[in-house]
Amino acid sequence: MGQDNDRVVSGLISERDLSRIREAVGVHAEKIYDSCKDRDCIENARVYFERLTDAEVRAINDSFNVKIRTAEVNDVITDIEAVPFKRGFYAVDVKFIIAVTLDFFTRITMGGRERIQITTVEGNISYDKKIILFGSEGGVKIFKSLYKPRALDIQSNAELQQSNLPFCKIEVAEPIPLTARTRSCLDKQDDDREMERGPGPQSGPVLTRRVYVTVGLFSIVSLARVVPLLIPAFDFSYPHKHCPAGTDDNACELFDTFDFPYDEFYPPQKFDFPGATDQERLLLEDVNECED
Repeated sequence: MGQDNDRVVSGLISERDLSRIREAVGVHAEKIYDSCKDRDCIENARVYFERLTDAEVRAINDSFNVKIRTAEVNDVITDIEAVPFKRGFYAVDVKFIIAVTLDFFTRITMGGRERIQITTVEGNISYDKKIILFGSEGGVKIFKSLYKPRALDIQSNAELQQSNLPFCKIEVAEPIPLTARTRSCLDKQDDDREMERGPGPQSGPVLTRRVYVTVGLFSIVSLARVVPLLIPAFDFSYPHKHCPAGTDDNACELFDTFDFPYDEFYPPQKFDFPGATDQERLLLEDVNECED
């Protein structure tokens, strides 16, 4: 950590700073008892469409090529259950809901000439995995109230009440869209669920092709509990710099502190990014594994 008038401030810790620990502080914190990381290649996941217009249905049916443009994790659903005969361990069921954007390429004739038309359609895929992690034992309820001057304190309610039971935290990077393809409904892979046209009797064109995508997903799954911990403390975290005020009087002075954005005019090359070459090699290996 740096020094500001002989006071420890945020930053890297030096040996000199260790001698400045003032007290041991008790805090309630989320302690991670166990965690794991994973790199999942989600292959041939079927895309489900909640609502499709007639034009989108025709575009999917008549497409000669499909490309996955983007993928984004919209929601993660978890369920934690104790593992029988294995004290302190829990099975974590995780379901990732991933929204994908697809481009369908079709041939149309306009003015006597054949053209390529691109239709963009959004859908969802899901991916399930089960993990066993250590989450320890025990369980208490934590009640607290909020101080309210000259009035009855706000008592514990659903928002204030806590417990120290294990809970799951999921961290995900944005999925990497890899490949997409279509397959005739007559050549089924998985099941017969139909979500594309919505409930009730339907009119108009019927979807005759199914869409499958492959995406890459990086995730970290953790089991944690809210527990009291004793941690070393240096001091209160005082700010050690002033907030520059951008006013009309010194607007140009504030602008003069900005560095010239060379990278915007001259985009960095591959070797300017640390580890970019190695990352490219690993990415190509992952793509080849998915294709195999």
